[in-house]
Amino acid sequence: MTNIHVPLSVLNLAPVREGQTMKDAIDSMVRLAQTVENQGYERYWIAEHHNMSRLVSSATAILIKHVLESTNNIRVGSGGIMLPNHSPLVVAEQFGTMATIYPNRVDLGLGRAPGTDMMTASALRRTAQDAVFKFPEDIQDLLTYFGPEEVQGHVRAYPGVDTNVPLYILGSSPNSAHLAAQMGLPYIFASHFAPTYMEDAIEIYRNEFVPSEYLSKPYMAVCVNLVAAETNDEAEFLATTMQQQFLNIVRGTNDPLMPPVESLENEWLLSEKDAVDSMLRYTLLGDKARITDQLTHFQEKYNIDELMTVSYIYDEEKQADAYRILKEVVDENK
Repeated sequence: MTNIHVPLSVLNLAPVREGQTMKDAIDSMVRLAQTVENQGYERYWIAEHHNMSRLVSSATAILIKHVLESTNNIRVGSGGIMLPNHSPLVVAEQFGTMATIYPNRVDLGLGRAPGTDMMTASALRRTAQDAVFKFPEDIQDLLTYFGPEEVQGHVRAYPGVDTNVPLYILGSSPNSAHLAAQMGLPYIFASHFAPTYMEDAIEIYRNEFVPSEYLSKPYMAVCVNLVAAETNDEAEFLATTMQQQFLNIVRGTNDPLMPPVESLENEWLLSEKDAVDSMLRYTLLGDKARITDQLTHFQEKYNIDELMTVSYIYDEEKQADAYRILKEVVDENK
């Protein structure tokens, strides 16, 4: 039987639920971190987005620090820091400081997109048009800043030097797969919203991987959506929250995370439904038995090294149950 006992981790975009304040949303983010830590998840990552009233994940490093001080053992990191928005030195100082306070608990996932619209991107500190093209150079700078004293140049990150904060390349296209492979770094693909190139990216990364001082063999992780429940019918009902969230993306609207509804049939156009369904292609959805089958088939085909999940469930207790069910599936299939 296929081994589906893979490390499990969580991505949180820190959404604002309908009826919540932004402080409420941050508190929900912390509670979920505490919940999945108690359930035995490996890591908890927080995204970076800007100018979106339905998400509170703009100051990602501050949220990571807040979660670190509210938990005990789980690794906490970025999914990811959108590097074109930031000076690598400042990122190294921030994450080096957190790694100094919380040793062996801090991860740094890195993306090359701005995490927002172009007008907002231009309002962020790094406005140079070539910032996105400096992504490989900026990653190399970070590797140096976190490295030992002997590799440092005149400009150094204090704290940061010799903290060896682990870097992960995030991506939703083959470009990032080539880069992660060439640099010998772990790679995480964002199939939870951009599934189109996942298979190509996995193949490219594994075929082109060059061992490095950071990683001796490929480390391939994938992020998928999760809606698990006690019954399939309940999971289908809870999934309408996720569908409404992705309908936001298709329409370019900014509604909060909405409660589930009986049906979206009269709420969206067929073209909108098709677009949402396409984006949600890689979703674990159903009861424990169905989730087991879905994950088994996924691992038979892709054999990934880590499964990261994001769960848009309105009810926080139901969301906690979804993560519990997934953990049970994995633990019961060692």
